[in-house]
Amino acid sequence: MEPVVIAVAITGSVPRKKDNPAVPTTPAEQVESTHAAFEAGASLVHIHVRNPDESPSSDPALFAQVQEGVRRHCPGMIVQFSTGGRGRDPAARGNSLVLKPDMASLSTGSVNFPTIVYENSAALVTDLATKMRDNGIRPEIEVFDLSHIHGAWRLVEAGLMDERPHVQFVMGVKNAMPAEEHLLDILLGELRRQLPKATWTAAGIGVNQARVMDWVLARGGDGVRTGLEDNIRLSKDRLAASNAELVGLAAEAVARHGRRPATAAEARRLLGLAAA
Repeated sequence: MEPVVIAVAITGSVPRKKDNPAVPTTPAEQVESTHAAFEAGASLVHIHVRNPDESPSSDPALFAQVQEGVRRHCPGMIVQFSTGGRGRDPAARGNSLVLKPDMASLSTGSVNFPTIVYENSAALVTDLATKMRDNGIRPEIEVFDLSHIHGAWRLVEAGLMDERPHVQFVMGVKNAMPAEEHLLDILLGELRRQLPKATWTAAGIGVNQARVMDWVLARGGDGVRTGLEDNIRLSKDRLAASNAELVGLAAEAVARHGRRPATAAEARRLLGLAAA
């Protein structure tokens, strides 16, 4: 059976404990939640950090605490920092990259979100991509719009990344790209034309999480994404108990499609990362 990278987005910038008490917001909670998700089959963790009041933070010290804990308790797991996030000063969004995580998210263009414009100016994108290149960090390109694929190609042309980034299509954010299956085919076709060596996945937000995962697996995607950042519920009436519970459901979906969760070492090979 072919392996699939299960990425767990443990916290994000939006959900609070009042929305779901399982959302891990302190470094200790984040390490504990990641360890449980790792044991359930996740091989990549996507990290946002929070201030004591649960607002989004760019503090490198918080990122360092989470990274150190994950590396100690989850051997080989891919550590991916967020450089996005609502409520963060754009000038500070790359401050944690000096910590040299394995990967970092990189949005190559702006997009409407439910209540704000998620701004990613060309200068900011170039600055973040340069920091990633200089620190040996593999980018995960966050695609909210078709043009963002071409934004990624411009970074390749500029020598700021190689021709094999990991690309994630984000589907189901209100005011942005809807979670429609035919749109995934359009995006995937354009990716294969423009960046044929890229690995890819897609994230379904909220109620779209499970269906987008199935679409990815049906098309042979390299990974799937789950976690409380994107979805805090299992149904209208039941909150998810933990990130590990969501990872368990992702592992079941992977098995239904005749594949299996990648080990940490396999995930690193699939995404072109050095061994831990």
